[in-house]
Amino acid sequence: MFDSLADQMKKDDKETTNNTQRVILWVGVLVASVVVFGGLYMGVRMLG
Repeated sequence: MFDSLADQMKKDDKETTNNTQRVILWVGVLVASVVVFGGLYMGVRMLG
């Protein structure tokens, strides 16, 4: 009867996005993470 806000957000998200959009989002997050952490790693290596 009383859904929490998190439950409602999950339900709304599931209704508005499909699997392809979800996969593209996670691939984008993965690529951005590799670029950011790779840049940090290379920057630290160049300092030393």
